Amino acid sequence: MSSPYDLAPEPTPPDLPGAVVLRKELDEVVDALTADLLVHALGCVRAFGDFHMALTGGPATSVVYRRLMYDPPMRAFPWKRTHIWLVADRHLDPADPASAYRDVRDWLLDHSDIPPEQMHPVPCDSPEPARAYEAMLQETLAWREKGQDRLDYVLLAPRLNEHPTEPLPGESDRDPLITIEGDVVGMTRRLVNASRFIAVLATGERSREAISLASDESNHPMSLGAVRPIGGELRWYLDFAACGVE
Repeated sequence: MSSPYDLAPEPTPPDLPGAVVLRKELDEVVDALTADLLVHALGCVRAFGDFHMALTGGPATSVVYRRLMYDPPMRAFPWKRTHIWLVADRHLDPADPASAYRDVRDWLLDHSDIPPEQMHPVPCDSPEPARAYEAMLQETLAWREKGQDRLDYVLLAPRLNEHPTEPLPGESDRDPLITIEGDVVGMTRRLVNASRFIAVLATGERSREAISLASDESNHPMSLGAVRPIGGELRWYLDFAACGVE
């Protein structure tokens, strides 16, 4: 006879490449993600002197940026040593409401002590914005030792809104690090897969299809399913709703 104190079994996380952090509610997922991000940022600053992270815009990730601004433990975040890049953005003026940079900037630049010159928008005034952005990234990372000149952290999310949130195709050594498709300038999978830590935030029922596709090896060409770090760590941050768990 079962005891009234029997605990329900923990749900089985989906079979995804990398590690999976599964929590019941969105707040718990964001707690886990921001805690890991803080530890990683501090470690990179100790090792390299600065921290380079590539972020995405839109409501899917704004909950993370909001938490970074008001959660007391996040006051230790090394903003003065942090550089922020965009995984992908439309070729727009950074002040345009549809710009992912504006979305990230409004949360982080205006409420932290990150130096403005360490926020790096896509150069919308360049005739070749992808090449210009790649050159800017390479020049900024050039002072690091060879082999350490890569992104420290990338935050991805399924595309649930008008903002591009996933890396663009391109994985071989012959592919550029940053390319342009239509009006979207974005990092290719070659650049993202070379980073030290890739975090994928997927929460809510709307993320369920993206999680299903990413766990199906036959769909490897899908953007999130094709994220496979080389010498780095991939970690998925999911809630029960994204996995179809009650």
